[in-house]
Amino acid sequence: MDTLVCPAPNRRPLAYAGRHELPEFTPELAAEMAPLYARVQHVVTPMEWPAYAPLIKGINELKKELNAVVLAHNYMTPEIFNCVGDFRGDSLQLAREAARVEADVIVQAGVHFMAETSKLLSPEKTVLIPDPLAGCSLAASITAEDVRMLRDAYPGVPIVTYVNTSAAVKAECDITCTSSNAVKVVESLNAPRVLLIPDEYLARYVQTQTSVEIIAWKGHCEVHELFTAEDIEAMRAADPGMKVIAHPECPPDVIAAADFTGSTAAMISYVIDKRPRKVALITECSMASNVAVEAPDVEFIRPCNLCPHMKRISLENIYEALRDMKYEVTVDPVVAAKARRAVERMINLTN
Repeated sequence: MDTLVCPAPNRRPLAYAGRHELPEFTPELAAEMAPLYARVQHVVTPMEWPAYAPLIKGINELKKELNAVVLAHNYMTPEIFNCVGDFRGDSLQLAREAARVEADVIVQAGVHFMAETSKLLSPEKTVLIPDPLAGCSLAASITAEDVRMLRDAYPGVPIVTYVNTSAAVKAECDITCTSSNAVKVVESLNAPRVLLIPDEYLARYVQTQTSVEIIAWKGHCEVHELFTAEDIEAMRAADPGMKVIAHPECPPDVIAAADFTGSTAAMISYVIDKRPRKVALITECSMASNVAVEAPDVEFIRPCNLCPHMKRISLENIYEALRDMKYEVTVDPVVAAKARRAVERMINLTN
């Protein structure tokens, strides 16, 4: 088994074990936490905040005591993303920040392949995932053995893997890519044909942007593949002036019907820069809440498809991961060395 997830109860000093307790939600705590609540008050209800505030306080205290940071993916719920996330963004942004930060412990508020990528780029740091079952349908759609089979079937054809894959898959590929740099990565290989795995819809989208022949794999994101062009037609019929922006993991007919297609970072930039009156983000639902914090004047229509894997991460299990130093993610050193090369080749290209 290439990747291990294990409780690491003795990683922190034993004198610290079991000593942290959550505060009660008192008027004093409410006053202390008021600036954080002001940031999220239009996406977190007053009924929710008394349950969230003690956990947020506890997490932020533990981060200081343990020299830890929380990496919060764009698909995290707003109380996680805005109130305990030290770095916020897509999976690669988070891993790159983790590699630069002077921290001993990284908590990945995201899914398992993201924690692996953080470990690849920060091998000397302890990487924790609050729920080891937080997987990804796209990452699960392909294995290292599948990639070796593709090598045999397409000898000499470079293989690009989306970062949404396991470390074992990355280790078998030539270079990684993100949804924002996939075209640049594909064209950098100077090859007439390229395998782009595992997301079929991302591959189809990239094919519309390049003359390189793209060979795809039949992997899909279970959130993005649920959207249909009929969904967009219904939204436009209800409000013809709204803008629709889609992630390239969506099916081709959805992308064709959208006003703009881009990575999560590009989608956020579109909203922040253009400030449309009303917008639908065709992606995981929580991202709209997080962008709404930065653009409170924009009305968000939410065709709500939630990622069941992302939603396994909560304030409660982030707190428990830090309190107990549990669910450490490690990668076999041989696999890690090969996977790291594929990731770093992309980073060096895009830098």
